[in-house]
Amino acid sequence: MSTWRDEKNQKARARLERRLSEAFPAWVLSHALRQPLIPPTQRRAVESYWRHRPLLADRLARALAAKSGQPAGWQWRLGRDRESGLPMSFRMPPAPYRETAFTRGPGHCCVCGQPVYRLGWHRDLWGDDKPNRNATWHAACVVAWQLWTAPTEHVRTLKLRQNRRCATTGRRLLRSAEVDHRVPLFAVWSEHRSRTWPELLAFWGAPNLQVINKAAHLEKCAEEAVERSRRRVAVSDPVANDAGSRNLEVDKVCLDPL
Repeated sequence: MSTWRDEKNQKARARLERRLSEAFPAWVLSHALRQPLIPPTQRRAVESYWRHRPLLADRLARALAAKSGQPAGWQWRLGRDRESGLPMSFRMPPAPYRETAFTRGPGHCCVCGQPVYRLGWHRDLWGDDKPNRNATWHAACVVAWQLWTAPTEHVRTLKLRQNRRCATTGRRLLRSAEVDHRVPLFAVWSEHRSRTWPELLAFWGAPNLQVINKAAHLEKCAEEAVERSRRRVAVSDPVANDAGSRNLEVDKVCLDPL
């Protein structure tokens, strides 16, 4: 280790321990002290802890969302402007507490809706029952949101979860492997829109994420493109689609033996 790093870590550790509160989570401190560059503040230590654990952050964020529940009267809708807080595309995860009509304001997380306490923590470890009125994100929910909206940034973690094996072929993952949603997001919008909000989040989280080799991904995308095209035809010409379905039924009756 370089002398520069030694000196920097000594100063950072001294600063961190000097301002360390008694309620600060021991496991977060242990993580911070193991880093190549020790975070000098409690907040940075918390951020580093969750940044290195995106799958745990995802699980926690979805659990907190389930605890908050779906707001009364909320429906998953798409918006036309950012002022409403509505997502502009079905590829963005639904977030009712980011919407103007359902936001809980400062001191509550805009992702899961639960109170935000000191250092962006999701529990009141200090026992004063005072949410941080200057915060609107949990430290864990920040990382979870990044996983949901940019899963390719966490491809290394997802590869390790799969033991570096392709989720579709079982072969070893190549360097060009890509992150994929098992259930495509267009299908979530068209088929699962009626599910409750906490259930919907799983389609953006770890349960619906997989890493597959590029060739397998291209093949899967081609199949999904055919399916999307079929659905567009069905929506644009329902009469022809219904007639086609009846013809198929007639053919089936004619072919089936009595």
